[in-house]
Amino acid sequence: MAQTVFDKIWNEHLVGSNAGFPDTLYIDTHLINKITSLAAFEGLRKRHIPVYRPKQTSVITEKESQHIPLSELARFQLDMLNRNCNDFGLNKIEQLRLNQLCPYVSYPGQTIVCDKQLSNILGALGSIAIEISELHVEQVLATQCMLIHKPKRMKIEVNGKLAKGLEAKDINHYLLSEIAADVAKGHFIEYAGDTILNLEIEGRMTICKMSKAIGAIGGLIAPDEKTFAYIQKNSTIMESVNQDIAYQGELFSDDSAVFDEVLEFDAEDIGHGNFGIGLSKLIQSTTQSADKIALDTSAILSGYNDTDYLLSRLENIEEFENSKHYKLLNES
Repeated sequence: MAQTVFDKIWNEHLVGSNAGFPDTLYIDTHLINKITSLAAFEGLRKRHIPVYRPKQTSVITEKESQHIPLSELARFQLDMLNRNCNDFGLNKIEQLRLNQLCPYVSYPGQTIVCDKQLSNILGALGSIAIEISELHVEQVLATQCMLIHKPKRMKIEVNGKLAKGLEAKDINHYLLSEIAADVAKGHFIEYAGDTILNLEIEGRMTICKMSKAIGAIGGLIAPDEKTFAYIQKNSTIMESVNQDIAYQGELFSDDSAVFDEVLEFDAEDIGHGNFGIGLSKLIQSTTQSADKIALDTSAILSGYNDTDYLLSRLENIEEFENSKHYKLLNES
């Protein structure tokens, strides 16, 4: 059956699915910071629950020079982050520039949950990156899974040659002027077309940043030779993880794959200038979408909140891990 690249990645990470309930999605990498993790760690500590997969949890710490002098709140958050890392056996990664950090924490075909700053750009490396809040940080720390309704699939395709001097940000400005502010609500976007694929990886990151601006859950670009060359040049992660090469070789949308929405644009229509969202499109954006994905899935089943439900299914999650290429990540 023909699938989109999003479907291929999602289905590869699907632990369980029941009609009428959110999917149980396995998360390869969980990126946390000092702000969104405090309440989550406190919840684990009170319930005597360990971090389920410490090796798949990366703590992103900011350079202290960015916070000198530190406010009392920032100092408290940093102290608590250090304490939590020590108590739960987690390693910290000093935050580099985003383009340096991305290949260190991401590889094609991966599922990642993180904060908004990173989720906006990691899709450029061919992964599903989803922004989560404190409510779901605890859930993923405890089970390495999250409960989420599968988004609809959208393709935004741009073909043709850009005029001289134009770059990724000009594509974004044009697309934002042509697309209603909430047209992608409830969708995950695949950016495609030769105009997009001719961009370097940094340009693709800029394109993926646009996803949230039109209401999408996130965006990605199918990996190609440029993607793998970028990762091999900037990171050792491909050497440390035993990837399923056959699986990665299939990370593209099949020709007959069906999207819920397809938008096509011609690069020749893109010009210089800072485009804006038209008034009519802003008016359209006030309409509430019935298909908006609610990440808050508390009380999914009678007697359980979302984390408790997943904790009751750890045997199923371990069985899933043992049948997939994630097994090596969990070996001591």
